[in-house]
Amino acid sequence: MESAGQVIKCKAAVTWEKDAPFSIEEIEVAPPKAHEVLIKLIATGICRSDDHSLEGKFAAVKFPVILGHEGVGIVESIGDGVKDIKPGDKVIPLVAPQCGKCQCCKDPRTNRCLTRLKRQFGLMSDGTSRFTCRGKQIYHFMNTSTFTEYTVVEEMAVAKIDDNATMDSVCLIGCGFSTGYGSALNTAKVHPESTCAIFGLGGIGLAVIMGCKIAGAARIIGVDINPDKFDIAKELGATECINPNDYDKPVAEMILEQTGGGVDYAFECVGHAETMLAALHSSHFAFGTTVIIGASASTLSFDPMILLSGRTLKSSSFGGWKSRLEVPKLVSDYLAKKFDLEKLVTHRLPFQKISEGFDLLHSGKCIRTILKF
Repeated sequence: MESAGQVIKCKAAVTWEKDAPFSIEEIEVAPPKAHEVLIKLIATGICRSDDHSLEGKFAAVKFPVILGHEGVGIVESIGDGVKDIKPGDKVIPLVAPQCGKCQCCKDPRTNRCLTRLKRQFGLMSDGTSRFTCRGKQIYHFMNTSTFTEYTVVEEMAVAKIDDNATMDSVCLIGCGFSTGYGSALNTAKVHPESTCAIFGLGGIGLAVIMGCKIAGAARIIGVDINPDKFDIAKELGATECINPNDYDKPVAEMILEQTGGGVDYAFECVGHAETMLAALHSSHFAFGTTVIIGASASTLSFDPMILLSGRTLKSSSFGGWKSRLEVPKLVSDYLAKKFDLEKLVTHRLPFQKISEGFDLLHSGKCIRTILKF
């Protein structure tokens, strides 16, 4: 590509400090160094984790920063030593990189990567950023930074996808869909004819429902305080939905009564400590599994005796998928119509209207908003 080796000037949504509004700025993007890839973004989703970071709930996030982590784009250029990616490839940047060489990458029990975890958050492997604006260094975010027309990521944080993939809703495979869907299939390993409860019916919770349905669950209970989400939840596979505000007793107690002792699998997709405890208490005392998916900076406190009876408490990161290996397979499954990402997309906006997209997120009137460049 003509831009290879050159600094690119482009538009990006910069967050200068915690709780500050997005500022559409002209930034400079340095060319990729060794084992790095420059991507021209085509579309990006707005995820609740972006909002939590904007609010300063994650201490690791440094400001000023370019947020966004659920994108899809085309490779513009590559640095020295990049082997499996070439200019023109359609790719998804990965929030969960996979070096393929460390202890965790070689172990089938986890999708974590020690190589990335050992590096400084917000910077590339050499300890510097590829973004500058107004003469200041701008930090990267979750190995991706997709709220920009161009981004630079490490080779291990890129998945090449099918050339036939549409460059739109497939961006959801970069985070929300894969996280929820995989939590049901990989982390919980939902079995046929089982009962499931999903707390929080946003994009991730709805993807959990899709995974539970694919796995053959017989009863799928959606739980949310926003009843406007119930229709889409049922369309995707929920057999019933509960609004905790409609009852004068704890929702976990309601679920225990309605299921004759608790569900086989409970999923917390909100990120609130009280919801996590409700999910845990709604699982069957002898064999229930609870999976925490929602990110939270709060402390979870409970009597350990609740686990000694037989319950299992687990967490899920990116749905347990080995990212570079399995994201391309998920895209292929989408193209084969094994699941429908379009049902998760309620709004599309031009990138410059990113603040409007976050307003929709706060209003509870959208599942996923996709920003188009």
